[in-house]
Amino acid sequence: MTTLSQKDKNTVRDFWTKIQGQTDIIGRDALVATIFGVLCDVRPNSPSVVKHGITILDFFSLSELHAFTLCVDPANLKLLAHCMMVVLASLFPDDFIPEVHMAVDKFMAALSLALSEKYR
Repeated sequence: MTTLSQKDKNTVRDFWTKIQGQTDIIGRDALVATIFGVLCDVRPNSPSVVKHGITILDFFSLSELHAFTLCVDPANLKLLAHCMMVVLASLFPDDFIPEVHMAVDKFMAALSLALSEKYR
C-alpha cells in the first residue's frame, strides 16, 4: 500500500487549493477520457458529461453505490486516477512539477485502493 508522507500530504493539499475552481472541467475531461463512448453525448460541454464529471469528484460518498448497485469495475478507478493526472498536468503545466506529480500519484493510488475495498 502507498503511504503518503506529511510532505506528500501538504503538497497534495496545496495543489488542490490551486485547482478547486476548475473541478467541473477536470472531472469532465477525466470522465470523457475514462469512459469515452459509454455516454450518448460525449462532447466536452454536454450537460450529461459536465454533470457526471462533477459527480465523480465526489465519489467518496458514491463508493457503495458504485460497488453494489452499479457494479463499477474497480480497475476503472485506477484508469480514472490516471486520466485525472493527465488532465491536471495539461491544465496546470507550471504547477504540476515532478514533486506534485509524485505526491498526487501516491494520493490517487491510495484513494483508488481505499475505494476499491468496497468491492471485496
